[in-house]
Amino acid sequence: MKTKYIFVISILCSVLCLTGCKDYLTEIEPGTTLLEDYYTSTAAAKENLVGCYVPLMWEYNTTYCSEWFIGDIASDDALKGGGSTSDMADAYDFENWRTESSNSLLHDFYLAQYQGIARCNLSLHYIAGMEVGVDEEFTQAMKNRLLGEAYYLRAYYYFRLVRVFAGVPLVTNVVDNMADWQQPRASVDEIYTQILSDLELANKYLWEKSKYPAAEMGRATKGAAEAMLLKVNVYMASPYWQKQGVKKTPAACYADAKAWGDSIITSGEYSLCTNYEDNFTIAGENGQESVFEIQYAEVTWGDYTWDYDYKGFGRTAGSFTQILTRSRSSKIGGGWGFNHPTQNLYDEFEAGDVRRDVAILVPADSLIETPAVEYYLGNKMLNNKYAMYRDSTYSGAGYGQWGIHASRGPLNNRQIRYADVLLLYAEACLGLGDAGTAKTYIDQVRSRAGLGACAAATDATLRHERRCELAMEGHRWFDLVRWEGVAGTGLKAHMDAYKTGETTDAQSHMREFIEGKHEIFPIPYEERLLNPKMDQNPGY
Repeated sequence: MKTKYIFVISILCSVLCLTGCKDYLTEIEPGTTLLEDYYTSTAAAKENLVGCYVPLMWEYNTTYCSEWFIGDIASDDALKGGGSTSDMADAYDFENWRTESSNSLLHDFYLAQYQGIARCNLSLHYIAGMEVGVDEEFTQAMKNRLLGEAYYLRAYYYFRLVRVFAGVPLVTNVVDNMADWQQPRASVDEIYTQILSDLELANKYLWEKSKYPAAEMGRATKGAAEAMLLKVNVYMASPYWQKQGVKKTPAACYADAKAWGDSIITSGEYSLCTNYEDNFTIAGENGQESVFEIQYAEVTWGDYTWDYDYKGFGRTAGSFTQILTRSRSSKIGGGWGFNHPTQNLYDEFEAGDVRRDVAILVPADSLIETPAVEYYLGNKMLNNKYAMYRDSTYSGAGYGQWGIHASRGPLNNRQIRYADVLLLYAEACLGLGDAGTAKTYIDQVRSRAGLGACAAATDATLRHERRCELAMEGHRWFDLVRWEGVAGTGLKAHMDAYKTGETTDAQSHMREFIEGKHEIFPIPYEERLLNPKMDQNPGY
């Protein structure tokens, strides 16, 4: 039984807002609760930790702000989609290199990560102060585990921020006074160093996945920390992030990445699903290939009824991704049609690769009810991974629905799969000159996809496999940036080549990709108004 994040909004708001008098001459008002008085049991500490996970779920505030709007749509893997080019204008700007600091999607994404960081800082401060033995369950091992979860999540939120905005303000304490509200941006190296520090502590304290009770599946584990330590080190070794000021050498990054990869691979905690498609089903959630995923629950009511005003930050347990990415045709989902896979991505797959049809749905013309809104700039292909359930309990005309009017789905978002770990490990091995070991793990992934062994493990081979294995899961843009393109000629050359292969309609909307600017996004305008100490990224 998987864990779904429970609503702790009222509890968290109370905890975050409670105040107590610090002056010994002033009596505390009757009924006032001090922050430290809340943290008196294991149950309270666990509830507080649940609140640290919640911002991972958030996909809507003033607009829809799922990370895949950047990871897929900014890349060569997807076009925005929707009913027209003006539908979700913020995503249109990502697609066409037009993004400005006023982009509301970026602002909501930024806010969500810092809300998560603030909650982690609160948990780290007060759980650290709890005495072992406050109740029977609060052992040293339990205390360490809860602290490890908070360290992991704080690192995760900062990783999300740094790869979108580069350096950002680094806040590791509870902000409880005006003087701490405005802080300058930390350097890229400082952010990555903090991420590594938090993840190393998380790895020290967290439990292995197999030690968690079934009811707590979905919480951060030792394996999740090791996977992130592998991933972050591979990122830090890359050409782009080295140029942005990472001080740790590529050789040291790759060596550490391989060591963390060795640890998770030899743990025996994870394995590839026999059937690739099982990774994207309700039944397959938190399964053998799952290293870390965002937990969602089914919401049965629609957004166009009494609860329309309650779907923003913190008000939903369901995911908007399903309705956002489904076909606009009622015959195959009745969704909103965002995140169209490109022909460029479709053509990347080799003949016989089972992953293509799991990732990409090419609807028959007979299923398209209104071509004017279902085709987007000449493209009718759809993201199939998170749009359509394949489970019998959610089946309807072959494409499961939980309710045609409900916009919040129960399908978890797989953030780290074991296949991702194996390919990152292979990449670290290539960075260390060990092509033989890299080939072993690339071939494991290829075999599950129904393909034969690769001729040789090269950078090109590795990058091809990552694109096909992780297609439409929000990874592509961040991979392209760190690799600076895939042909060794820079990201601009790669994106220019992609542009020329798109439809004439799509090309007509795209501006020129500017190297040194468009790899990262602008700091939101509203945040710089509130915090003038932050400078802006180059070119914005």
